Amino acid sequence: MEKVLEEAKKNLLKEEYLGEFATRSSDAIRIEDYEEDIRPNYFRDIDRIIHSLSYTRYLDKTQVFTMYENDHLSKRITHVQLVSKIARTIGRALKLNEDLIEAIALGHDIGHTPLGHTGEALLNEISLRELGEFFAHNIQSVRHLMVVENSGLGLNLSIQVYDGIMCHNGEMLDSKYVPQEKDMSEFLSEYEDSYKDIKKSNKNRPMTLEGCVVRISDIIGYIGRDIEDAIMIGKIKREEIPLEISSVLGTTNKDIVNTIILDIIENSMNKPYIKLSDDVYKALFSLKKFNYKHIYSKSMSTNEIEYYRKGMNKIYSKYLSDIENNNTHSIIYRIFLNDMSKSYIENTSNKRKVIDFIAGMTDDLFIKEIEEKD
Repeated sequence: MEKVLEEAKKNLLKEEYLGEFATRSSDAIRIEDYEEDIRPNYFRDIDRIIHSLSYTRYLDKTQVFTMYENDHLSKRITHVQLVSKIARTIGRALKLNEDLIEAIALGHDIGHTPLGHTGEALLNEISLRELGEFFAHNIQSVRHLMVVENSGLGLNLSIQVYDGIMCHNGEMLDSKYVPQEKDMSEFLSEYEDSYKDIKKSNKNRPMTLEGCVVRISDIIGYIGRDIEDAIMIGKIKREEIPLEISSVLGTTNKDIVNTIILDIIENSMNKPYIKLSDDVYKALFSLKKFNYKHIYSKSMSTNEIEYYRKGMNKIYSKYLSDIENNNTHSIIYRIFLNDMSKSYIENTSNKRKVIDFIAGMTDDLFIKEIEEKD
């Protein structure tokens, strides 16, 4: 039996194919010790992420469009799977660690709020007012996996995974992604500082090349798919994409994804960085601006945003009052606090508990709660 398990462990590791700049399983750093089994470090992290409660809630979280009755519109779960596949394609071609890539990709949006980036902006307003701290989905993703999951004990993932998730910000496009060497204390320092200075946080670079791959793959994963969704519901027409973009990247999600992936591989092979060619970078930058102007800025009306702002503030105040008055019949107790560890309850402020709860909500639960509180 022992001989069989050793062979299985070796087969699962499969690191003989890795290139010079890949991250090895033996490089993994964890905050707490753990008992090893046959799974390599980052392979084990993937399992912990996909078995988490937060991962399950991806199924009902907005990607871009919320109030549309169309089963084919992307959800957050679609996005993270696309990012994972795109990133693993690039990673395999460049001989990087696919397990680390997959763990970062599948966990990168765990902390996303209901209503996508609109919900994130609204919860940031509350966090700044109530705690004097910024709220950002990438930082909340780390918090959920490191602190909130497992009844408030955290999942004890590798620092390389947490770091890749923290630094994944797909809103920040660069032509070249160079990893920044850091240890556990430097990662934790960047994480803590993110609550105080979001602009500085957005400039944090991943500590691994695999993290760099996920960061650019985040953009590749949403940029073309969001166009397909917008066309599907009549927000834009394909022919509206400017020629200077379409002539380089194409106009379909398939062509856009394929063009960028091949460009990255061509410009990054056997290099200690991930790079886009000048032409593809310029076209992608322009496409991002096009999407913001014609899709993201029009995903919700001003009236809808104000309705959700009032609703989020209303339930925030209600849940905070429920905790302060020990109203154990409240939903925040029934489906959240009653299952949390003593250490989470004692070491987390009431305001932070409410923000953790709202951040983890699905769209359906959030909308149901704000309608009931009207």
